[in-house]
Amino acid sequence: MLRQIYWLLWKDLLLEARRRDNLLSMFFFGLSLLFLFSFAFEISSENVSRMAPGLLWLAFMFSGTLALNQLFQGDRENDCLDALLLAPLDRGAYYLAKVFFNFSLMFLLELCILPLFGVLFRLDFWHLLPNVLLYTLLGTLGFSVVGVLFAAVTLRARARALLLPVLLFPLMIPVILGTVRTLQIILGAGAAAELAPWFRLLVGFDLIFITAGFLLLEWVLDG
Repeated sequence: MLRQIYWLLWKDLLLEARRRDNLLSMFFFGLSLLFLFSFAFEISSENVSRMAPGLLWLAFMFSGTLALNQLFQGDRENDCLDALLLAPLDRGAYYLAKVFFNFSLMFLLELCILPLFGVLFRLDFWHLLPNVLLYTLLGTLGFSVVGVLFAAVTLRARARALLLPVLLFPLMIPVILGTVRTLQIILGAGAAAELAPWFRLLVGFDLIFITAGFLLLEWVLDG
């Protein structure tokens, strides 16, 4: 299975490296949203650690949804998806490869956006970067494991670009709450003990939905 995941992930990364449309559209959309938020909301220095994490995650989620809408597009062209489904391929490996691919795109986006986020909102969080990255990545994994499953569910829907966020965002509430609250605690210099319940929530969410997606993708694609 690891070999299948490797080759499927390599295929998607190679296609993205040739096109670069997903990553560029995600970056410019996320950056535009952050610019808009920073100028639309006059956040005082006392409130910036409380409000900025929510705005950051709005930018991440909307940008990530753009990528999810295009996630299976490369496989659908020239009926490649049908060929993949007819091949002796483990559907769980296909799901995990898509999760790792979407996670990689989101991680690259976050590496580019986080420094600009600090500049736009006047946040000096470089000494807190390990904790910021840890909880951002846990949230990003949660977004990817659920997002890939629902991108597959809406794969053949006519209005999938509209249907996907309607189905996805309500399920993402635990991830949004967990990541925004942990970033508020970290940027506000809160106690480490306050992070523990949110850490357990994010890890539990990731484990439950990655297991569900691994088991359900075959049923979703064949349904």
